[in-house]
Amino acid sequence: MSSSKLVLVAGGGPVGLLCALQLGRAGIPVRVFDANPCLQDDPRAATTHPGTLDVLADVPGLVEDMARVGLVTPIFQFWDRPTNTKIAEFDHAVLMNDTKHPFVIQCEQFKTAKLLLSRVEKLANIEVMFNHTVTEVEQRADSVSVKVETPQGVETHTGAWLIGADGGRSTVRKQAGIPFEGFTYEERFLVLTTPFDFAANRGYCERSYFADPDEWCNCFKVSADGPPGLWRTVFPADSNEDPEKTLSDADVHARMQKFFPLPHQHDIVHRNLYTIHQRVAGTFRKGRVLLAGDSAHVNNSIGGMGLNGGLQDAANLSGKLADVILNGASDTRLDLYDKQRRTVTNEFVQSQTIANKKRLEARDPETRAKNFAELRESAADPKKARDFLLKTAMVAMQQRAASITLESN
Repeated sequence: MSSSKLVLVAGGGPVGLLCALQLGRAGIPVRVFDANPCLQDDPRAATTHPGTLDVLADVPGLVEDMARVGLVTPIFQFWDRPTNTKIAEFDHAVLMNDTKHPFVIQCEQFKTAKLLLSRVEKLANIEVMFNHTVTEVEQRADSVSVKVETPQGVETHTGAWLIGADGGRSTVRKQAGIPFEGFTYEERFLVLTTPFDFAANRGYCERSYFADPDEWCNCFKVSADGPPGLWRTVFPADSNEDPEKTLSDADVHARMQKFFPLPHQHDIVHRNLYTIHQRVAGTFRKGRVLLAGDSAHVNNSIGGMGLNGGLQDAANLSGKLADVILNGASDTRLDLYDKQRRTVTNEFVQSQTIANKKRLEARDPETRAKNFAELRESAADPKKARDFLLKTAMVAMQQRAASITLESN
């Protein structure tokens, strides 16, 4: 491939693959590097919001395929865990005039990646190179080069642009000298997955959030390998505790029995412990280096906004970069990408996910009562429900991004 138009992509997850697919569909040569030997099947993000589905609909059949291998879930609920009382229920149907997809699709991240890869592999102008780890980045006025560790040794690849979609510990971001500003939470997030049917046995819908001053919880369903599917529960965990103890059978089963007591132990098919950050890169563009997804921003998972933000980054970036490469547009289009996506990341993703966590973990009785009253009021009033859902569904975020120009404040 000629390097004059070649776009290099570090990271072969959903964000990197969507960038590659959209650039490749436009006729631009792309080379993707991924450190793993193949796509990873580890369970991560699953929720895909209406605002993101609207973006993904540009890829023929993708949303339909995601619905086929995932779960379409229009409703989510808030509960008070200590009293097991449902506080509020929201139905995305109120957004039917605001989005073509008034529902969420619970499609695990690795399934989305597989659907994207299957489309990427049909395009001759895209190379996907697994077991290739980007380790160094060097920019020049008209090109950018990367050193890549491969099973055959170190290689150097040169292209016109480099997209860093290589995760929260992004080598591309670090090599470009871009700061990653924000903070790390004191507690970790513990994810426990079980086939136990919380809908049939407890009446929870497929996305449920539980407020608790001592131990909040999220509970949501994924299709996994097909019916009957699996349920993921997410709890806060003490970061000062030995991770082996937190993940031990004794502690895991005690936590699940506290959440939903059974005369026998819950069947736990997966468990993981995460350190959680709220961070945003100082810029999403530095010269010929562009950041998208977790390389550019990370956040807590309550509300399912992280991967959604990354996929929206990819759609925004690939369109603007194609305009620069193919149509001779000014590279200030990429400065606009930075401004649009970094602004909405801070205004929506960061602020919303921080607020989501505070709502669930609130300890003060008056604050809890106020939170519950606001949720009930919003759910009961169609206008307020719509305003609430426009934010949580990330539709308002897309509208805000589209309104931003380089000249606007």
